[in-house]
Amino acid sequence: MSITLHQHPVVYEAGAIRQAQEQDAVLKEQTLAYQILKTHTIGESKSSFSLRFDSLTSHDITYVGIIQTARASGLKEFPMPYVMTNCHNSLCAVGGTINEDDHLFALSAAHKYGGIYVPPMLGVIHTYNREMMSGCGRMILGSDSHTRYGALGTMAIGEGGGELAKQLIGQRYELKAPEVVLIHLTGKPRPGVGPHDVALALVGAVYESGFVKNKILEFVGEGIQNLSQEYRNGIDVMTTETTCLSSIWETDDVTKEYFHVHHRPDAYKELRVERAYYDAMVEVDLSQIVPMIALPMHPSYVYPIAELKAHPYDILKAAQDKANSQLSNGAHMNLVEKIDAQGRIRVDQGVIAGCSGGTYENIVRAAHILDGESCGNGQYKLSVYPDSLPTYKALVNNGAVSTIVTSGALFREAFCGPCFGAGDVPANGEFSIRHATRNFPNREGSKPGEGQISAVALVDAMSIAATSINQGILTGADEVLQEDVQIPPYVFDDGIYQKRVYQGYGHPEPAYELIQGPNIKDWPTMDALGESVLLRVDSYIDDPITTTDELIPSGETSSYRSNPLRLAEFTLSRKDPAYVGCVKQTAAYAKLYREGETVEEVERVLQALQRAKIATDIANIQIASTIFANRPGDGSAREQAASCQRVLGAGGNIALEYATKRYRTNCINWGILPFVTAQADLIAKGDWVYIPSTTQFLQAALGAKGQEPLAYVIHQDTVTAIALSLGTLNEKEAAILRAGSLINYNKQQSGLQ
Repeated sequence: MSITLHQHPVVYEAGAIRQAQEQDAVLKEQTLAYQILKTHTIGESKSSFSLRFDSLTSHDITYVGIIQTARASGLKEFPMPYVMTNCHNSLCAVGGTINEDDHLFALSAAHKYGGIYVPPMLGVIHTYNREMMSGCGRMILGSDSHTRYGALGTMAIGEGGGELAKQLIGQRYELKAPEVVLIHLTGKPRPGVGPHDVALALVGAVYESGFVKNKILEFVGEGIQNLSQEYRNGIDVMTTETTCLSSIWETDDVTKEYFHVHHRPDAYKELRVERAYYDAMVEVDLSQIVPMIALPMHPSYVYPIAELKAHPYDILKAAQDKANSQLSNGAHMNLVEKIDAQGRIRVDQGVIAGCSGGTYENIVRAAHILDGESCGNGQYKLSVYPDSLPTYKALVNNGAVSTIVTSGALFREAFCGPCFGAGDVPANGEFSIRHATRNFPNREGSKPGEGQISAVALVDAMSIAATSINQGILTGADEVLQEDVQIPPYVFDDGIYQKRVYQGYGHPEPAYELIQGPNIKDWPTMDALGESVLLRVDSYIDDPITTTDELIPSGETSSYRSNPLRLAEFTLSRKDPAYVGCVKQTAAYAKLYREGETVEEVERVLQALQRAKIATDIANIQIASTIFANRPGDGSAREQAASCQRVLGAGGNIALEYATKRYRTNCINWGILPFVTAQADLIAKGDWVYIPSTTQFLQAALGAKGQEPLAYVIHQDTVTAIALSLGTLNEKEAAILRAGSLINYNKQQSGLQ
């Protein structure tokens, strides 16, 4: 087997592994992860870390909201380097001037507060940070879920914008001591097996079981030396899809050479594990991994390409049935129709792009396969996006761009669009293979709510190129390559950045005026948490997983990310189009009730509670909205998945569990009570949930002993007790929830309200 999971703890020592008989806190501190965490924390707590990061980073879908939050909380200047890239809303194709207005806002903020501004099309967020901000032993916090630079010795975490806002005003990132999982690499990849193949195999092995959820992955082993630095980076960036918290790798002369090539030799130091304890282990034999494909609609739906080709109908039928069970509003995916009369799988589009696919080496390997070949003049088409302008220049100079366009492919700009549906949107019913980060619903840009649907599978750049020279017939790279592709040395021209990137860190200009276009709005006022809360269930989602893309869609909505109320109109629009109308009705009930008006629906609920002899403080009940979802929050770090619910009038979420720490944290930072329950069958859309005492729930989450907090579901006129919990909270999280949002909490702390 290529990947083996070991649930038991192990000790790694000088390349040897033995099963640990008991927990060893001393040896756990010898992991690379804990060594780095300890250098970035205050205090000596063994159970948690209070972290200060070396730098922050955001792109043009997230930085406006972060800066607006920090401004409302008393921001004076950026206390550490804050990189603002412009790689998501770069095309400025939707909404008139408003995307470029955001870019001007960021540049003015870089002047005013002392930030780093990377203009559009210059570099995608994670490539710029790899090239210019990473360093062995450093920590970076980013408002994008794929903030991963572990292969460069940098522990990086992707979080919602609220966590970056905290850093900007001097607060800390609070982290419960995490488990660390050893990823032991052995062997050498076969010809035709690229970094995406390894990454997809790893995601497929660990995702569904939650084996590494919210844990840190530590990559060690002799297999690392058989990987180039960009190959390592390509695996590392996809660790986000395992739902881990962060990652870190051993470093060596290959890493040292990377920093030398990028003119930052001082950023390197050797990171080596001598002897350390790990909570679990994943063994990865690189020599056994083959070209892989992740079918719609998740990076974990993984098969070897050869297996898919051997059983195309059975596998594609199962994949489309799974996809169609998640789709709504009449959209229907048909993958089986992609099987031709010869039993081959026909693909309509190939895309190589972004922080995972658009790297120098991936594109060189693809160009080698395309050299002298043709993509054909039929329905199939191929687009290639480099990850930075320095990469683009190097590919021009070594002839790769000429080779690619001569084959009939398009060579594009440094842009993240194909990763979230803002570039190369396929036609209705088409099947696209992409070396990109995700293939969630709508990530290709279709709108199932309007009857549109296309499908995306994740595939390594080499297999995309192999498919391209067969004019769209799915082909694994191992079918056309018998030996490794030789990569010409990369020549990095940092003059491109020196000429265009604004470097304002350490030089704030307080008098500089922020440039705020008409779409840039402040956050609306949010109420503090009430003692008694009555929540109406305005959406009930029974899918196994609900992604952040479904909570707030990407793509065309991106243009409104600086306008909280306008963006909120898109909340759950592709999953539950009726939601916005329902939550607005709940918000109207809340307003009338606060004003002392009689609200017939609320009166009905209160009377049902009184008949059930449940005490209610009628005068002080707070009315708000909630949703139920089995496992919400997989995917992006975007805080808007929570903030949009909040500005519409949400007061809580109810789930079996939260898919990621970052989404749950986003809910907390926006004052949304993150309830969990094992009794989902007691709840239905349109029901009400009564919380007699939020104080009791918060105290229980803080670990206080006492009576189990009570909650009740009102279904029509029937009242039923339900077991709810807020899980575990720290004091600050509880205080944020009491205040009603992070902004309110910060205003209280600084005396601004």
